[in-house]
Amino acid sequence: MLLLVPAAAGQEKKKKKAMPKGTPVLWRDRNAASLNLSAGPGGTSMRPATRSLRFIEEVKGGFSKKFRVRDARGREWVAKVSKEAQSETAASRLIWAAGYETEITYLVPRVYIPTQGWFDNVRFEARPANVTRHGDWSWERNPFSGTRELDGLKVLMVLINNWDLKDENNVILHENGSGELRYAISDLGATFGRAAGPGFFWRIRRSRNEPEDFANAKFIDKVKDGYVDFDFTGKNERLFEKVRADHARWIGERLSALTDGQLAAIFRAANYTPADTRLLARAVRARINELTSLR
Repeated sequence: MLLLVPAAAGQEKKKKKAMPKGTPVLWRDRNAASLNLSAGPGGTSMRPATRSLRFIEEVKGGFSKKFRVRDARGREWVAKVSKEAQSETAASRLIWAAGYETEITYLVPRVYIPTQGWFDNVRFEARPANVTRHGDWSWERNPFSGTRELDGLKVLMVLINNWDLKDENNVILHENGSGELRYAISDLGATFGRAAGPGFFWRIRRSRNEPEDFANAKFIDKVKDGYVDFDFTGKNERLFEKVRADHARWIGERLSALTDGQLAAIFRAANYTPADTRLLARAVRARINELTSLR
């Protein structure tokens, strides 16, 4: 099952590239319990061959330093070297497990990038030759407005404490011959930390990739008139003002199919320490349980 809508809806006025015809896709009905969350959406076959990389260019923009590289098999990647590498690798796997479109990412614990040097914990994000990137998409104007699936994605953003919800962090992907326009979130680095709380200084208190901050943060405040009130402060926080409780419970039930082993695999794949893996997996499980308990 796919969440599909007519391609004419939610088109951007300004496009970097001509948008091909295709069916917008946000979510797929995946069997979460069967997924290999260590390998992620690219599987084991797409892992980057980092024994010999070729530096192409530095990629400008964003919080993190990034480099475009080509691996030993001739495949192109964007390598992110910063505090966000681990959190983004983990976040992409959890979102994929929930059924959503996402980038193909891998965490390489240590790698040499020619002309740049050695780096620890580098996130490699695939740039397949048969996939075209067509700019961003808007959280407020898109083909999925009002759907359970879009609400579910919003809930996931709060679950992982993604406080950097900018439209430019989203991307539309078109795989040649697929007939689909895949709506994904491309930048998930500002996650698994503290999204702060109310007050003027929330920008100072927020953090990214801080397991203890994430584990100690509150998730849901209350349910009022059938809508969830999240304990969340961040960019575009107004997106969460009208998330239906039954939609939030639905995504929680989807995630509840994941085993404790799968949750741990998500964080091991991002090279977290055993202690942080246990801490993060328990915290995510607790948040899933909060969602499934909503009424």
